[in-house]
Amino acid sequence: MPPLNHPALLPAQSSCLAVIDLQEKLIPVIANAQAVLRSCRFLMQTAQLLNVPILLTEQYPRGLGRTVPELLEGFPVLHTAEKMRFSAADALESLLTAPTPAGSPRPTHFILAGIETHICMLQTALELLQRGYHVTVVRDATSSRSIAEADLATQRLLSAGVVVASAESVAFEWCESAEHPQFRALSQLVRSRQH
Repeated sequence: MPPLNHPALLPAQSSCLAVIDLQEKLIPVIANAQAVLRSCRFLMQTAQLLNVPILLTEQYPRGLGRTVPELLEGFPVLHTAEKMRFSAADALESLLTAPTPAGSPRPTHFILAGIETHICMLQTALELLQRGYHVTVVRDATSSRSIAEADLATQRLLSAGVVVASAESVAFEWCESAEHPQFRALSQLVRSRQH
């Protein structure tokens, strides 16, 4: 299959899904937290289906707890980095230093999901962009304690050149075609998400 031909589109073979700080003590105070978790889980399931690497970060887990267990069900091994900086850029790049299978390209596109939009997500996206990566923030897979803060952060991201997309948009860009061998499985994930 020829690669997608616009730089803002997301080819699965050069993408990486980064799920930022969906932790036990943070989730209860986040606006629309359950919808964000559903979108993040959908992205993770899609990434697993289409062989897109998944990286997780946790901000000061000793104080804020670990990643919420319901997000991790069905994912036996996930690469997770602890961090103290609000930006996850260093933590994510440290996870990318692990050896990759022969012929596997290093990701050039980071797809970001998680919390909080106006703090860790914003700083991570801008720093990754500065380092030369293509960066997409999945709007329905991120939130903050305040919707107004999340909306303002989204405007800042857009004005800085970060792409903002929806979870389904990302999933179908990764899939690229109804001829993809995993298209039916993706369609089932989409249908189950709507119930």
